[in-house]
Amino acid sequence: MPPSRQGLLYGVAAYVIWGAFPLYWPLLEPAGSVELLAHRVVWSVITLAVLLVLLRRRRQFRELFTDRRVLGMLTLAAFVITLNWGTYIYGVTNDRVVETSLGYFINPLVTVLMGVLLLGERLRPLQWSAIGIGALACLVLTVDYGHPPWIALVLAFSFGTYGLAKKQAGAEAVESLTFETLLIAPFALAYLGWLSSRGDSSFASEGWGHALLLMSAGLVTAVPLLCFGAAAIRVPLVTLGLMQYLAPVLQFVLGVFYFHEDMSSGRWIGFALVWVALSIFTFESLRNRRHLLRLAAEAAAV
Repeated sequence: MPPSRQGLLYGVAAYVIWGAFPLYWPLLEPAGSVELLAHRVVWSVITLAVLLVLLRRRRQFRELFTDRRVLGMLTLAAFVITLNWGTYIYGVTNDRVVETSLGYFINPLVTVLMGVLLLGERLRPLQWSAIGIGALACLVLTVDYGHPPWIALVLAFSFGTYGLAKKQAGAEAVESLTFETLLIAPFALAYLGWLSSRGDSSFASEGWGHALLLMSAGLVTAVPLLCFGAAAIRVPLVTLGLMQYLAPVLQFVLGVFYFHEDMSSGRWIGFALVWVALSIFTFESLRNRRHLLRLAAEAAAV
């Protein structure tokens, strides 16, 4: 199979798994959202440590500790990805799947806006129009919900911050995520120990099937990450960028048609505006990329 097709399949697998997460977390009830987050962190550390050994990446992992700037960026990444995971689990387990999908729909717009505000990047006119329409969508949804869509906004800004921190760190995926989860793991273990001391832990009280499902959180975290990493080196970034919409589309479909969450006319209008903004943003990005490639080809011909 050609590498490009392999990359496409790996990318689709990663985003389908992420898109199917709303079906996974409810299986772990009666564990609460904070307990689920703690188990995800703990079992992810164990899974990723095994991967470090199997992939022979221990030396690369140790090298992270030689650069204080990288450690600082990864510490920030650890904080915001924990916030992101916790918010997502809370949303999914509290019948807010549609709103979680909104967070990942607007994430590309938020990431670009953060690039302007934090890195001084300049936007082209169509990019500004996409961000403006996205802001209007959030306003419409705020009116409809009666409050800002906090879950979506926290997911979008936390993941956008995570992406920027990871970009600044420049570390590989498995090594960096191992460090991030290792940093949070003592707090997760302390919380799980506290739950057990109170007799409120579901890990040992709901049978082996429930315990195994909680332990699977590590694999559920690592497998799509590995698929994404395999896709990233085999397909163009433009293709990878377009595939990122697959996960929120699946989450939205699950929220509306499987979990039957309420979608008022105001919410449909808000989501439609988001989709218009993303269409403009994607069209402009593809057009600009073709323009740059044409200029590069002309320069090479000269």
